[in-house]
Amino acid sequence: MSSVPTRRRLLATAALAVATAMALAACGDDATPTNNNTALSGTITFWHAYSADSQEVKTLETVIIPAFKAKHPGTDVKEVAVPYDQLHQKLLTAAAGSDLPDVVRSDIAWVPEFSKLGLLEQLDASMPDFQQFASKVFPGTLATNKYKGKYYGLPLDTNTRVQMYSEAALTKAGVTAAPKTFDDLKTLGDKLTGTGVFAFADNGLSGWNVLPWIWSAGGDITDKDYTKATGYLNSPASVSGVQMLFDLYKKQEMPNIVLGGTGGTPTSDGLATAKYATILDGPWMYPIFAGAHPDFKLQVAPVPAGPGGSVSVVGGEDVVVVKQSKNKALALEFTRYLLSDEAQLAFAKVGQMSVLQNLDVVSVNPNYRAFVEQLKTARPRPVVPSWPKIDDLLQKKLQSAFKGDLTVQAALDQAATEIDTLLAQG
Repeated sequence: MSSVPTRRRLLATAALAVATAMALAACGDDATPTNNNTALSGTITFWHAYSADSQEVKTLETVIIPAFKAKHPGTDVKEVAVPYDQLHQKLLTAAAGSDLPDVVRSDIAWVPEFSKLGLLEQLDASMPDFQQFASKVFPGTLATNKYKGKYYGLPLDTNTRVQMYSEAALTKAGVTAAPKTFDDLKTLGDKLTGTGVFAFADNGLSGWNVLPWIWSAGGDITDKDYTKATGYLNSPASVSGVQMLFDLYKKQEMPNIVLGGTGGTPTSDGLATAKYATILDGPWMYPIFAGAHPDFKLQVAPVPAGPGGSVSVVGGEDVVVVKQSKNKALALEFTRYLLSDEAQLAFAKVGQMSVLQNLDVVSVNPNYRAFVEQLKTARPRPVVPSWPKIDDLLQKKLQSAFKGDLTVQAALDQAATEIDTLLAQG
């Protein structure tokens, strides 16, 4: 399960390098913590899903790995690109044959599954300096690596969703600013009635889509330890967040692409042509709009706040070390380097958002500003092996509600009960 829409990421890769082609300030060796008491040597293998022709993989090959090797003479990092839709299965197959790599750039959704299977090194146990890295990253990104109270990875790159809006569409409603609160969004919908403009649009009802509204409403999907959904997902606060979206849909202030079917105007096209006033989406949209709608000026704002504040969802990838690595010391040191200011800045230059809270990536790409702010409160989807099944179940129950087969309360009641069973499986 990808953290962001794969199609959009592929479309955005090349264009984003142009959009962020500002000179990267020269930086010397940063004071990256290390646990290297003896000389490192040998070779490690790094599996990732960067596209073969992307700026990210070129940066990995021509900047990141050469810089790491220069710091550690006598070492080598063999990078292996695996298509995203094949990487998960390839890792499971390799595990069965004891032919795993040393380090992996993993989708955040895979970390709990691989942790449960015993494939990953527990980093907070094997890295004495783990906390120094943990304290540098956004809390929501770090949480994607925590399984049953232990950390099996570190965040490598991140993204989140912010509110994007069309000034032309807002003008039709007689307003000059994007909705700051739930009430503002409801008011916008009422003002746009009869104009042919939808107040808000989204293309699904998965956790990626609805969790920002549940969290911002003050609700949650489970307890903090991911052991129970009943009493959380179907709580009054959680129901109110989804109910707001349902009410917009019922009043035809939100298009039916939310049901996830084919047809309808995509969110990007609808926003650019002022058919949609607002959407939630990620930083990859800048190059997409630049390519498909060059005259459209994209505007962004925080996710509308509810009783729980303005809270969005964390996406991205983590870096994990494989437990079976035969050169664990070098694998851990490469992991450290990937979290250094130097490496994070180099990747930021070509469109990969940094996980470091205090790194000035806005000077590299001003478009990052809104996302950096939103990441301060962004949260991960439940970090459990069963999340893909939970996500599918949640979406199907909510689709039933939006189709009129269930009330929102009933849909979340049923989902919570069934999710409890999945959570009990660990």
